[in-house]
Amino acid sequence: MEEELAHAFRSGETAAVRQVYDRWSPLVYTLALRSLRNEADAEDLTQHVFVEAWRTRSRFDPTRGALPAWIVGITRHAIADALTRRTRHRDGVAAVAAHAAETPVPDASDAVVRSVVVADAIATLGEPQGTIVSLAFYEDLTHHQIAERTGIPLGTVKSHIRRSLLRLRETWEVSDAAL
Repeated sequence: MEEELAHAFRSGETAAVRQVYDRWSPLVYTLALRSLRNEADAEDLTQHVFVEAWRTRSRFDPTRGALPAWIVGITRHAIADALTRRTRHRDGVAAVAAHAAETPVPDASDAVVRSVVVADAIATLGEPQGTIVSLAFYEDLTHHQIAERTGIPLGTVKSHIRRSLLRLRETWEVSDAAL
């Protein structure tokens, strides 16, 4: 019976797939659960093993070994791969956590000071430049949206933003040089 099932499986009979799964999926699931210690991972691995067995069934030779042994071999390799992925993931998370611990957290007061300085600088631009820059950066509007909202032609909006950014940069470069 088992030998006939193995030959039917290898030849691609779909009824054999169901029988093979019904017969040996509890074994595969148990092996996966013992190794991975997680029910969801064990279920995923069990499904993966049988998909892989079906996909590579032409490699199975019933004269060289029993079908359950071949399926257990696929299971062992899948478990090893899953554990390797899990270890790599943990190492990656640990590396990110270590880097995050080394990265200084910016002082919230610095952000407030920068916001005040930027707001003051934008206020010195005058109208309509100050409004246009505020719409672009604080409200995150596109040039087209700013033109529609203000009634100013699109080309003029773009020119105002470009000139305003150049003025702001010059202002900050001068103030940085003074410090």
